Amino acid sequence: MVLSATFSRPTSKCEETLGRAYTKIRVLKTAGSALMQKNEYEAEFFTKTQVFHKKFSEADFLDFLSKYAGTIFKSVVQETEDEEIITMANRHGEIKEVRHPRKNQGQISLGGNRKKNYILSEGVPVPFLVKLGVMTAEGKVVAQKYDKFKQINRFLEFVSDIVPDVKKLVAAKENSNPENPFSRERPLHIADFGCGKSYLTFAVYHYLTEIEKLDVEITGLDLKADVIKKCSLLADELGYGGLHFHVGDVAKFSYGTKPDIVVTLHACDTATDYALDFAVKNGASAILSVPCCQHEINLQLEKNPPQNPESPFASLFRYGIIRERIASLATDAIRAEILEQQGYSVQVLEFIDMEHTPKNLLIRAVKKFGTNEKLLAESKTRMESLLKEMAVNQTLAQNL
Repeated sequence: MVLSATFSRPTSKCEETLGRAYTKIRVLKTAGSALMQKNEYEAEFFTKTQVFHKKFSEADFLDFLSKYAGTIFKSVVQETEDEEIITMANRHGEIKEVRHPRKNQGQISLGGNRKKNYILSEGVPVPFLVKLGVMTAEGKVVAQKYDKFKQINRFLEFVSDIVPDVKKLVAAKENSNPENPFSRERPLHIADFGCGKSYLTFAVYHYLTEIEKLDVEITGLDLKADVIKKCSLLADELGYGGLHFHVGDVAKFSYGTKPDIVVTLHACDTATDYALDFAVKNGASAILSVPCCQHEINLQLEKNPPQNPESPFASLFRYGIIRERIASLATDAIRAEILEQQGYSVQVLEFIDMEHTPKNLLIRAVKKFGTNEKLLAESKTRMESLLKEMAVNQTLAQNL
């Protein structure tokens, strides 16, 4: 049984065959009883700027795999319960398949015999997870903390995806080693605004230092002094010398060193905008942002509802809960457009499954090496049109 498959290195025929120029496809076996599920596989289809979701039955997935592995995608890595199967195609169209015994480390049981690979493994104690009560001293994930464990690993996947790009961007900027431009003298600088209890901050530090083996300095910022004190004590206890915490306001804090990566997780309302503004103005190579509590546009619509019944938004703005959701989506769409205009390649992705939390959108932005003026102009037109039609202002749009 195939547990997962990753399709990469698409050929020039990908867009013609599948309808879009996908850069990567990731497919995972779903949890639960296969007998009770019609759709047994969940797939993420990535383009350069978007991600699309689809569900497959087992038969449809296996048909997709047989059609496109080695033909439309030159590299496909499958994992079964026992093997890792790599399908490769060379430039002459010759397809080769290589099989290896599968390593057991890093697997989580999903029910029945199915397992899922995570960056942080169950059964292997991770000090910060033990201290934060997510794991026992033996490495077993605490049942009530499994959603948090899943969230942490999902976020680390996003971090893992941007690390190669950040290395290239920093190396090009500083004319240093593209394989690893970071050192003790010049570590990878990360600013984490609105870090809160810092589950993910500790996870990123552990992942980058212990797994990626990079020299890293992370600064976590939050308004709550008691929370920051606890985080600082835990960082000292764990010996995380490159992890620092400060009390401060995102809009006013002076970071000192320009960050390579800016992380902003659930920074409330316009705090996200100030963090994104800081990232852009300080030339961050990459941004990971999970917005929260997007009240700004909704409050404007509530105070000054559009009067034109012929507006395409008229029905959407009539009902409070719908208006609130539309305002939140519009806010994040505007943020994404602005980052595009500032020279970033932007994706808006699902952070974790909807059933776990409503705060499930993540904006991932990576600085481009070049710009396309036509695309930037189109992005600006879309954003300005949306703001005009809704008759609202937005903080990031005003700041940048």
